[in-house]
Amino acid sequence: MSITIFHNPNCGTSRNVLQMIRDAGHEPEVVEYLKTGWTAEGLTALLAGAGLTPREAMRTRGDVAEGLGLLNPGTSDETILAAMLEHPILVERPFVRTPKGVVLARPKEKVLDVL
Repeated sequence: MSITIFHNPNCGTSRNVLQMIRDAGHEPEVVEYLKTGWTAEGLTALLAGAGLTPREAMRTRGDVAEGLGLLNPGTSDETILAAMLEHPILVERPFVRTPKGVVLARPKEKVLDVL
C-alpha cells in the first residue's frame, strides 16, 4: 500500500504516527514539508481529501498564526491558504495519505482509519 506522511520530525505526534505506520508493517514516503514547502495544488488537494478547510487545518499554537492576524474570525480561507504556502509551519500535522483516504492524524489514532 502506498502511504505518504507529511511529517515534522520535531513534532511528537508526527513521530508517533510515523511509528504507528511502521508498526503496522508499512514503510511510508516521508515528506518533511517544512523543508520542501507546499504547492497550492498539493495542499489544496490534501485538505480536500481530508475534508478540511484551511482554517480547520491551521496550526494555531505558537505565535505565527496570531502574528499574521490569521486567528481573526473574518480571515478568509484564501488568506489562510496563502499564508500556509508562505509559512509551512502553519499547517497542522501530520497528514497521512493512503489509497483509503487522507487524515489529519490528530489524535494520532486517526491514522488507523486509513491503514
